[in-house]
Amino acid sequence: MVVCIAEKPSVAREIANVLGAKSQHDGYLEGNGYQVTWTFGHLCELKEPQDYTPMWRSWSLSALPMIPPRFGIKLKQDKGIEKQFHIIEGLMQKADEIINCGDAGQEGELIQRWVMQKAGAKCPVKRLWVNSLTEEAIKEGFQTLKDQSAYQGLYEAGLMRAIGDWLLGMNATRLYTQKFAAGKRQVLSVGRVQTPTLALVVARQREIDNFVPRQSWVLSTLYRETKFNAIERDEEAEAEDAAAVAAAAEKGKKQKPKGTIYKPMEFATEAEGKAIIESIQDKPFTVVSVEKKKGTEAPPRLYDLTGLQVDCNKKLGLSAEQTLSIIQSLYEKKVTTYPRVDTTYLPDDVYAKCPQTMNGLYQTKFAGVAPYAELIRPLGGGKPLRKSKKVFDNSKVTDHHAIIPTGTIPQGLTELEQKVFDLVARAFIAAFYDDCKFETTTVIGKTLSDSPLMGENSLPLKEGGEGAVILFRTTGKVITEEGWKVVFKKKVETNEEESEQGLLPVFEKGESGPHVPSLAEKWTTPPKPYTDATLLRAMETAGKTVEDEELRDAMKENGIGRPSTRAAIIETLIRRNYIRRERSSLHPTPTGFELIDLIHYDLLKSAELTGRWEKKLRQIERHEYDAHTFLDELKQMVSDIVLAVLREKKQ
Repeated sequence: MVVCIAEKPSVAREIANVLGAKSQHDGYLEGNGYQVTWTFGHLCELKEPQDYTPMWRSWSLSALPMIPPRFGIKLKQDKGIEKQFHIIEGLMQKADEIINCGDAGQEGELIQRWVMQKAGAKCPVKRLWVNSLTEEAIKEGFQTLKDQSAYQGLYEAGLMRAIGDWLLGMNATRLYTQKFAAGKRQVLSVGRVQTPTLALVVARQREIDNFVPRQSWVLSTLYRETKFNAIERDEEAEAEDAAAVAAAAEKGKKQKPKGTIYKPMEFATEAEGKAIIESIQDKPFTVVSVEKKKGTEAPPRLYDLTGLQVDCNKKLGLSAEQTLSIIQSLYEKKVTTYPRVDTTYLPDDVYAKCPQTMNGLYQTKFAGVAPYAELIRPLGGGKPLRKSKKVFDNSKVTDHHAIIPTGTIPQGLTELEQKVFDLVARAFIAAFYDDCKFETTTVIGKTLSDSPLMGENSLPLKEGGEGAVILFRTTGKVITEEGWKVVFKKKVETNEEESEQGLLPVFEKGESGPHVPSLAEKWTTPPKPYTDATLLRAMETAGKTVEDEELRDAMKENGIGRPSTRAAIIETLIRRNYIRRERSSLHPTPTGFELIDLIHYDLLKSAELTGRWEKKLRQIERHEYDAHTFLDELKQMVSDIVLAVLREKKQ
């Protein structure tokens, strides 16, 4: 008999239906030579300190560090779990072969391996690895089963993650609670991922609290009913650009210098600005250059889990945890692929299946309306779908690909599920459209000023005489071919950034005429509090602000936590009263401030160092780093932390 073990009853039913195991039993389904059973997520967990020695039952500084000679697992104390485990144990003891059908990821591998270990399974084990729960995907998965040994790195990485979290969490929590909160009946919870995340939120709030606004005045002028903003050379930016070009040259790379870089002209006082206005208002405005540049914009990336959580937070107001719950539900309803992914790419072999997926979307209807039919029709007509390297790239995909629709026509979705599905569906459709094409026009004009204040703020007057040239600039953007933007047309029309760059009149170099200068007051603004969206991005990039998608991809290996765990970390910090959610913003509580202030050992709250740890776990997964070496490093690190904190003096 072949025993298949899934992570949830609902998934087990889907697998059993494909295998023909339709006979219902208590805790499993049977038929056609298969027994299909299930767990409820984690049935087993690492042993608690007191399970190793009675000395570790009570919290004591003298007992630290707690480092078991060998880590063990135990069954969770729950009657339902115990009952299901004994059913699984009985099936596995008699099995000829076991097929691990757990979620295709690090945690799913760990959950099932622990159950098999606890059940004492001795027979051969195969692994089912699927990207969706459609009948076709499950059948294909059973035709390409691999031996469990092929996923040993995945298991070792999951195991090291669990052990690392145990070592750091158990020791650091007891250490800080006993040293700094003894007698207060307060537990100071410290964790490998949660503490650096809390530190990010605290640091951002401190930036906001300590922010001192700075006033300035900006000059603009109205010429032919078009607003031009005064600009001046940005010597600092030019120096940075020159340094970047030199650094590239040292590495043997060519990087074109940007040339003259401008920034908005600002005045420290209103009086200075008014003096400049008086010096230019009666002098003509002259257009010195009209530059037109054609550009293209590629379709937005397909979704990884973090990207989807970010967009759902921004566009739908959903928390990261809510988004994860909804996309998991869509996966289990077989309408989207596996959600806990960190890539935005598809492998080449998915390309052949995309027309079928498009056909499913074409037929999709919500409330009798087919929202995607008109968007998909231009992609048909017998021509092949566009295949871009920005979408299909085997080198950017490991165990799973980006989140996409499966082609199964959605049925019975809730309103929120429809909205999340819509984001995934439109991103998928847009990926096969042509780039958006646009034309950007930049017009630079000038006026002459005889004010002595302009000596250092502008270009010298080349025509001779006293005074200076003040430059002004305006920019307009015109979309010449919408391309993929038709897929998101309603959203684009309301995009504030797009609407700022409107059509410009036709300007010609050398034309001149009167203008109306003006001065506007400007105040610097503090950083914004984190939201679920911005905190997820900060966790992904180890606290660095990164807008460039390619650079962000390169930094993912050093992020805090995994895509699948980040939502839970945010909710854990809220539940433990370290941060609070106010509308869409996240703020630290007094307890959160206090905890971060108590932690002087930087490793415990450093996003960067925690990111390095995350990178090693990924290397273990790929057999590029030894798990035993990593475990030795963990033990040494925990010992060093305990020793350092014990030596600290209370403030």
